[in-house]
Order: sequence, then structure tokens, then C-alpha cells
Amino acid sequence: MNILHIDCSPRQESHSRRLSAAIVKKLLETTPGANIRRRDFAAAPLPHASPDYATTLSSPTTLATPLSGSLELSDALIHEVEAADVIVIGTPLNNLTVPSSLKAWIDQILRAGRTFKSTPVGKVGMLRDRPVFIAVASGGVFRGDRANQPDFFTPYLSAVLGSIGLKNIQFLSVQATAFLDQDQGTLARDQALKEIDLRVIEELV
Repeated sequence: MNILHIDCSPRQESHSRRLSAAIVKKLLETTPGANIRRRDFAAAPLPHASPDYATTLSSPTTLATPLSGSLELSDALIHEVEAADVIVIGTPLNNLTVPSSLKAWIDQILRAGRTFKSTPVGKVGMLRDRPVFIAVASGGVFRGDRANQPDFFTPYLSAVLGSIGLKNIQFLSVQATAFLDQDQGTLARDQALKEIDLRVIEELV
């Protein structure tokens, strides 16, 4: 099994990083021989869309004759997704949505004619589905009965990943991190980890 493990938090000891690492550890208990492809967008941030990339994607004509080198990064990132049997993403919730580092990745892997096709009813994914585990940490509360802010994060990622074919998504969250001490943070991560459904992994092995 191949695991693509992505982290986005600029803090090396963040709640989202610890939770994503715990998810990977849990997956390795199920499939000890799994290979891990690592992407750390804090240590090695992706560039935002370059002018050549934007120009290439701007119309069917330019996409049919891409500018030299404009699709290299996009191709590499898409190949990583295609090679993965499972994707684990650790990310903070920044200002009600995904951080720009994760958005830069999304903008490279969503590509007309490559990962989705446009139809009269909207985008249709061209990639095979696979489990995606999203470990999210938020300073406030955006899900559940105690939510005190809107949840744009969950529907956005569900829609954007679903548009390329990734629909088997599990969200595991640690919330109110601005008010948690170290022990409370550990308990919150342990509680979030209990929600992971490994049956989707067992079907792969």
C-alpha cells in the first residue's frame, strides 16, 4: 500500500501534524509494509500558480499546446495522488478555510482534461476513488453542537476533492486548540483518532 502524507501547518509541533502522524501510525498497524510519500508544505512550500501555468490552463486551445515546462509540477503532484492508495492530510483551519499552502496544491491537482472533465452538470472526476483522511486543527469550534463559527472547510474540501473523484473522505478534527493545554490536546487527538474508520483500508489489503 502507498500512503501520501501531507502536512500544511507552519508549526512543527502543531495539533494537525500530531494528528496526521497518529493516523499514519494507525494505518501502518494495519499494513506494516506500506510505503510513505511525504509532502511538508511548511518545509518545502509549493509555489502558487505561475503565469505560464495559468496561461496554459486558460483555454482549451492553450491547454492543447502547453507552454514548455508549465505543467511539470502539476504532473508530478497528480502522479503522487494517482500512485497513492491512501491520502492523509494534516492542516490547520485558517480564517474559516484551508491555508494557502494547501490551496496551492489543490490548484495544481485540479486540471481540466487531466483530473476532471467539464460537463453540463459540472465537474466529473477522472481519478479513481481512494480513502482520504483529513486531520484538521482549529483554534475555535466549527463543527458539532458547540460550533460558534461557520464551517466552510468541510464542504469546500469535500466538493473540491470530489470533483476529481476523491469522495471517500474522513474528517478528524481537534477543535478549540487555542484553549487547550498540552494534556487536553493529547486527549482531544486521541478522541479524534477513535473516529477513524479502518474498514476502508482493510478492503485494500
